Amino acid sequence: MTKTTSAPAPVLGTRALNRATLERQLLLRRSPSTAAAAVRHLVGLQAQSVKPPYYALAARLDGFTPEALSELMADREVVRIVTLRSTIHTHTADDCLTLRPLVQPARDRELAAFRTGLAGVDLDRLAALVRELVEDEPRTMAQLRAALGAEWPDADPQSLAVAARCRLPLVQVTPRGLWGRSGQVALTTAEHWLGRPAGPAPEPETVVLRYLAAFGPASVKDMQTWAGLTRLREAFERLRSRLVTFRAEDGTELFDLPDAPRPDPDTPAPPRFLPEFDNLLLSHADRTRIVPPAHRGRHWQGNQAYRTLLVDGFLAGVWKLDGQALVVEPFEPLTRRARGEVVEEAGRMLAVMHPGTSYDIRFGTVRA
Repeated sequence: MTKTTSAPAPVLGTRALNRATLERQLLLRRSPSTAAAAVRHLVGLQAQSVKPPYYALAARLDGFTPEALSELMADREVVRIVTLRSTIHTHTADDCLTLRPLVQPARDRELAAFRTGLAGVDLDRLAALVRELVEDEPRTMAQLRAALGAEWPDADPQSLAVAARCRLPLVQVTPRGLWGRSGQVALTTAEHWLGRPAGPAPEPETVVLRYLAAFGPASVKDMQTWAGLTRLREAFERLRSRLVTFRAEDGTELFDLPDAPRPDPDTPAPPRFLPEFDNLLLSHADRTRIVPPAHRGRHWQGNQAYRTLLVDGFLAGVWKLDGQALVVEPFEPLTRRARGEVVEEAGRMLAVMHPGTSYDIRFGTVRA
């Protein structure tokens, strides 16, 4: 009896992964989606600072204006909350109420690192006290540290604040996060702000499918990096019969949705100006699909992330607004054609994000 063997999984090269990911991220061509639909499709936008989500959508959506996202935030249809990778994200209200329970195990692990500073603290009592405080009126972290310090004077104030954030789904209330507005960080619970209770955590398989739709093809480790969670292999295995598999050039198994777009690797990829902390650069364990090995770490300095430029779909430099100039600092010399395309895209981005303001567009020296 002849033993049959299954054919080896096809290999996806770096450019194939690049173009597939750009298409899922709405960066290969601009999408006509609304801001709300895009935030949901992308499963949130990284948002340590106020402005990055706005620039992220400007790079992805046709017809976007900053007011489109700002109005969603003012109407409480999107919110700012700590979720994936223990970082602040802008999520739809629905995702806020379900994804936060999903990543609670990561918040519990984070809290365990502060146990020394929380000796003698009843964490259930702390959570109840914080809920009462922030639902009475939004509170700043300084106000919470003061109130909790009065209750537990021997505990570390910073550890008490971390415990509040880890035990409760605290959202940043407006005007924080609104375009063109300022406001200190003030917190209340997601349930109180949105006027409805949190839902149960979604099944991991549901989130796997959403991750692949926005970031695939991807490995188990890629998704674990994106979510800040561990032990997701079982969820992928339960879905295996519904997915297709590939291999990266290094042999890593990649999963994907059968009908998801995987464009030709030679599909043109226009330049894109991305904010610091863009999801595109942070959501895979192996980031070579976007970041060439020679440029690894060049868009960071210490804890500071720079705004990034994509050329031909890959990280190619950083950019900044300096007075009345947009300055591009490429990592390598750009061809005349590429420079022209970068200038054109810069003008389009500036017209969207800073209408009525005149900026010079210039190239700085090649960044070492």
